[in-house]
Amino acid sequence: MALYEHVFLARQDLSQQQVDALVEQYKGVITANGGSVGRIENWGLKSLTYRVKKNRKAYYTLMDITCPPAALNEMERQMGLSEDVLRFLTVKVEAHEEGASAMMQKREERSERGSFGDRERGDRGPRSFGDRDRGDRGPRSFGDREGGDRGPRRPREGFEGGAE
Repeated sequence: MALYEHVFLARQDLSQQQVDALVEQYKGVITANGGSVGRIENWGLKSLTYRVKKNRKAYYTLMDITCPPAALNEMERQMGLSEDVLRFLTVKVEAHEEGASAMMQKREERSERGSFGDRERGDRGPRSFGDRDRGDRGPRSFGDREGGDRGPRRPREGFEGGAE
């Protein structure tokens, strides 16, 4: 039997229990067709780079699957019909990874070092521009520019809407 890594994205308005129910449903499809599901990782609710079916976020889930191609085709067919699954991707692999995936390792590293890493909030480093002293500028308004108050702009000649 072939080995696969399968990741799917579920809608943001589902609860974690509903996402777990989807995982169990698709796990049942694989086992009913002669396959098995190994590691299952819930990566949680993450922001999408762009909107997918009007969703800005999605629940990510990784599944390590060992099954015949027919079982995988049936699971993917059902995912394509489901309104709760936004996207899915299956990759055939030579061997399943041992331990946590790269996404879970990133999460563990972030939780160990805190949200700001090794530096404190006040120490932004040498390339930070947020704390520069800009001097006293005073209030700005439209008429404060060099050249004084020019009044309303007139359309330029030769352009649409301009004087001819």
